[in-house]
Amino acid sequence: MREKFSSAKAYPKRTLGSPFKGIFQELIRNKALYSMTIPGVVLLLLFNYFPLFGLLVAFKNFNFKDGIFASPWSQPLFNNFEYLFSSGSVFRVTFNTLYLNFLFILLGIVFQVGLALVFNELAGKYFKKITQSMMFLPHFLSWIVVGVIAYNLFSIDTGVFNSLLSSLGFEKVNWYATPWMWPMIMVAFQIWKATGYGMVLYLAALSGVDPSYYEAAKIDGANKWQQIRYISIPFLTPTIIILFLLSIGKIMNADFGMFYSIVGDNAALYSTVDVIDTFIFRSLRTNGDIGMASAAGFYQSIISFAVIVFCNKLVKRYDKESALF
Repeated sequence: MREKFSSAKAYPKRTLGSPFKGIFQELIRNKALYSMTIPGVVLLLLFNYFPLFGLLVAFKNFNFKDGIFASPWSQPLFNNFEYLFSSGSVFRVTFNTLYLNFLFILLGIVFQVGLALVFNELAGKYFKKITQSMMFLPHFLSWIVVGVIAYNLFSIDTGVFNSLLSSLGFEKVNWYATPWMWPMIMVAFQIWKATGYGMVLYLAALSGVDPSYYEAAKIDGANKWQQIRYISIPFLTPTIIILFLLSIGKIMNADFGMFYSIVGDNAALYSTVDVIDTFIFRSLRTNGDIGMASAAGFYQSIISFAVIVFCNKLVKRYDKESALF
């Protein structure tokens, strides 16, 4: 009898409604905290989950009269995908998108972390604030403005660089007809515009490091480089991994405003800087085939999902706590 009683006490009988009752009590107990999540949840549903119904368009002969649900299914079902891949440009724009975004992410992290470490070591308060504000300003510039700046730098007739080359006795360079240079140019503009904003996130992480670690390192005879290597960088590593994984999740989503504002419809540069977003826009504008454009977006999402799962598994091997899932 004693054994039965102890086992019954250790494993109390649960009713069907007990889990829901516990959830309801938790919501009542912390109603103020949960109410603050409502705007974020609503935005998440509106812009991330409800638009998933649009994936049906990739498998339909869409027309505006019937709408998404009433439009007839494609015959065969994957006809939009066949038309997409028969264009012959999908693999080129896929490679360009992955390659350029990988450069943006990798070099962006290097510059942002490097500058955050430099600013963390600066002693001049006012110099630090002024310099940081100046580096932050490009973030607020529209890509349209950046496109105008790029044109004034690289124009063959009135560009700054060609004027400089002419004054030095060199021949002018037709930058807008030299595709191999433009991946480096796009990376340079991306780093110039995004480094100031991204650096702030790493500076915030560094501000949470206990100063006693640096004081103890100084007592042990560590120089500045050793303090950065063995204290600052290890503390930044979890933040770097999380931001890297979040960026990798959008590796197939190129910044349309950036590419279209700087490159535009210049066919001479398509071989190196034509990405999937500009390809979809151009195809939709010329052909008006919404089904094919939706198939390209579906393909874009599948590649992004595969890349994030692969990278998350790699992170799990290194540090399970830093993985997203």
